[in-house]
Amino acid sequence: MLTTDNVTLGYGNRQPVLTGVSLHLAPGQVTAVTGPSGAGKTTLLHALAGLLRPRAGTVRVQGRPLRDRDDAVARQIVLIPQDNGLAPILTAAENIQVVCSARGIAPSEAHRRTTEILDQLGLTGQASHLVEELSGGQQQRTAIARGLALRGSVLLADEITSELDADNRHRVLDLLHQQAHRGATVVFATHDPDIAAACEAELHLDQGRAELVRG
Repeated sequence: MLTTDNVTLGYGNRQPVLTGVSLHLAPGQVTAVTGPSGAGKTTLLHALAGLLRPRAGTVRVQGRPLRDRDDAVARQIVLIPQDNGLAPILTAAENIQVVCSARGIAPSEAHRRTTEILDQLGLTGQASHLVEELSGGQQQRTAIARGLALRGSVLLADEITSELDADNRHRVLDLLHQQAHRGATVVFATHDPDIAAACEAELHLDQGRAELVRG
């Protein structure tokens, strides 16, 4: 269970981005986070990922407060960012295997997961290509593959279908639902109303507030 208790989020001395956010996000479902640009979708995901400390309130995982990003990583909270963050000097496959190895996954298992997830995302032919040789959409799918290969207990995804065509958007959504079906809590920020409608729950952000409008 991923929860926030009356959380207020902001940067520096500026006005809060979100105020009084209380959520109970259960394992086994995909929750879409929607709202206009600047509403705080990325800000909320960063707080859930341990990258942003709340000004007030508490983020909890399985009832225990989340301290920081190191704590989030140790508790298997995975963030797939909108900016793919791939290492350009590595191949698509190496980007995935390096992260798996850093999380303590055995090399043989890291290789198996890499091969499997690249195939599921239609990237088998690009596995040995350097990131700089990939198109924007292929880079985004590689970043998605890297996050999915970690099989976190919480999976946070920030606008990860923005560079993808319709077929690949639905392919990614199917894979997010597979993560939920194995028991992960999945939270997916999106501007796409069709993608949001295909999620079990929807959290809408607007004017500093968060409202669960479905689920």
